[in-house]
Parts: sequence; structure tokens; C-alpha cells
Amino acid sequence: MKSFPVGTTVSYVCRPGYMGIPGKAPSRTCGEDLQWSPTEQFCTERKCNHPGEFRDGFINVTDLTFGSKATFSCAAGFRLVGTVEISCVIKDKGVAWNRDLPFCEKIPCEPPPTIANGRYTEADNYVYQTSVTYTCNEVPRGMDPFSLIGPATLVCTYNAQLNGVWSEPPPQCRVVKCDNPKVENGRKTAGFRPSYSYRDSVIFECDPGYFMIGPDTVTCGENNTWSPPTPTCEKITERVCGAPKITHGVVIPVKSAYEEGESVQIKCNAYCTFPDGTKEMTVTCQGQNAWSSLQNCECGPASSGFTPVINYGRVIDGQKPSYAVGDFITIECYAGYTLHGEARIQYIGENQWVPGVPTCQLSKYELLFCEVVVIFIALRLFLILPKVLVAVMVFLAAFWVYKKFFSQNG
Repeated sequence: MKSFPVGTTVSYVCRPGYMGIPGKAPSRTCGEDLQWSPTEQFCTERKCNHPGEFRDGFINVTDLTFGSKATFSCAAGFRLVGTVEISCVIKDKGVAWNRDLPFCEKIPCEPPPTIANGRYTEADNYVYQTSVTYTCNEVPRGMDPFSLIGPATLVCTYNAQLNGVWSEPPPQCRVVKCDNPKVENGRKTAGFRPSYSYRDSVIFECDPGYFMIGPDTVTCGENNTWSPPTPTCEKITERVCGAPKITHGVVIPVKSAYEEGESVQIKCNAYCTFPDGTKEMTVTCQGQNAWSSLQNCECGPASSGFTPVINYGRVIDGQKPSYAVGDFITIECYAGYTLHGEARIQYIGENQWVPGVPTCQLSKYELLFCEVVVIFIALRLFLILPKVLVAVMVFLAAFWVYKKFFSQNG
């Protein structure tokens, strides 16, 4: 019909994806005032069932109504198998999700590399955080043994493409032999052996009347050489000093020998001080290998730190009640947020982390969604409220979005 007499009733059927609101008649009647009544809405969007628990991952569902979407992401060490996003669509006179739910699988690694003259501990499968340990083969009695050179333990981890990789290259099993080290005008004080192999150490001291140039301890390295090179012992003269021996500290500048009257600065290591509480001091060569006011640094326990606060994120690996220097933690953002900074950071003391605690910020997709919602609310309010009130509501909504999503840092 093109025109409708007073008293005409028109009936409606809800479109696919929508359903009738209980108690609301799906019809309107032309009244004496030539207006249709009633005017309230009688069709509403159908809703999909919630996708449910997502094992080893996260679901980001903005809504369950017809046309809404759900996105999926996996926890660290897992990767998504299937679609990243599903939509609530019309299906069989109702609504349902358009695709099967994905799942998260633990990232697998290829079997670890084999090495000559060695083997590793085997496992049923090799997935994220699986570790293997390498050992060298035994040799018949009387033959030189193999030395394990490199990391004994490898861990299955993953790269930026979420492919499984081993944490380090595999070690090697080789025969390593160093010659018997000797120092002229000096002698060994520790490390007496008939032969020397990988990582064997020797400690030297100089004969009376001589001072040492170089470290007093050397270790047999993988290339069949001593590291650092063996020291030398120089004769003490009236106007010369060897490098001052200081525990838990460093000498600046470092030289093999110093002239009488020459001064050096000594700095204590972290968490260490001299007996008077200072961390630095200056000493002067007095000749005859003697230094003025030379003292050793004394060290206390390293201060512990606490877990950093991660807004919209969490620590997924390495979390402890307190941390010692050198501890690592790994951080992950919640679904919909992007990590700004490094995911793996290290504690360096004084409650400081390097390269710095990252932040989790809302992704561009979520920001766009918030902006669309604000515009939609403003348009709806514009149709039913005075313009001044609309302006106030839009300002408050915009201010809320700014405070929540743009002013997190600092």
C-alpha cells in the first residue's frame, strides 16, 4: 500500500539475525493523529553462545550479538592453529559462529643436533621449554678423554616467526691438552697435575724479590692454550711497583708496572665498600712493590628487587617473591594490547631492570573500536537530547577515552 487509512495495522517480521522482544507486539497502527504507534523497538539482535574456555590462550570478545567478532591469541610458548578471528553470523534461521574454534599448540622443536663423540638425553617429544643435556663418550683406559666444549644444556625456545629453535648451538666433544705451564722466577701454588686438559687451572706466585705481571691464575682453553697467557715475574727494584692486588675491586688505570710516586684509583665492585664505607680510594707507589694505604673491599648481600607492575600485562616466566642480580623475567601483554619494549628483561640491582620495564598499550584496532563507539553514542544522543547536553556528553566520553587509553605512561 502507498497510503494507510486511520486504524490500519501493519505487522512486521524480524529480519534474519534478529528476534522479537518478548512482550513487544511486532505491529504498528495508524492513529487519529496520523502517527504510527507504538514506537518502541520490538526486534533485537540475536546472540551467539560464548566461545568458552580457550586453553593456553586468550579470547577477546567485544560482544556476543549478531555481527560481533571474537579474536584469539596464545600464551608464550604456544602458537595458534586455525583462524585468528571468528564472527557471529546468520545460520540455520538463527545465529552461530562462522568458523570452528582454533586451538593453541605448544611450539615444537626439531630433534636436537647430534654431535661427534657425544650424545644427548632423549625425550618423547621436543617442545617449548624441553631441555636436553649433552655428554661426551667414554674412552678406553689410557686414552685421552673427550672434553665438552660449549653449553652442556640446550632449551627449546622459539623465534619471532613462532618456530621452535634451540637456545644455543650444540657443544663439541674434543680432546684438549695444554702443556705444563712454567713461570720463570715463580712457582705453582695450586693445580699440580701430571697433564692438563680443558678447564684445568693453575695458580702461580713469584719468588721473593719479584712481582707478578698479569693474572696469577690461568686456565686451559679449548684451543690447547692457557688463558689468559701465563704471567711473568719481574725483579723488584727501588723505584717500581707491580699492580696492586685488590679483592672485589678494580684498579684504574691498569698497567703491568708503576713508577715510584705514581698513583692509581681503586673502585670497589657493586655492593662492596672499603672498611670506612667509601667505594673509591687513591693509593701511591712507594717503591719496592709497596703501596700506601692499600685496603681490600668488603662486600655485603646484593639488594633484592620486586616484580615490576605491568598494566594490562603479566609476568609469564621467571617470577619470584624477590630477585637477585642476574635474574630474568619474561613479560606478556593481555589480548588486544601491544608490547612496547623487550619481553625479556634482567634485574641489575637497586630495583633496576635492563633494558627497562616494557609497557602494554592498546592496539590500533581496539582504539578504532573505542572511537567508533563514541561517535555512535554521540549520534544517538543527538537525535534524542538537546544539543548542549550532547556536547557535554561527547566531551566527557572523549575525556574518558583519553584518560583510559592515552595517558598510561608516566
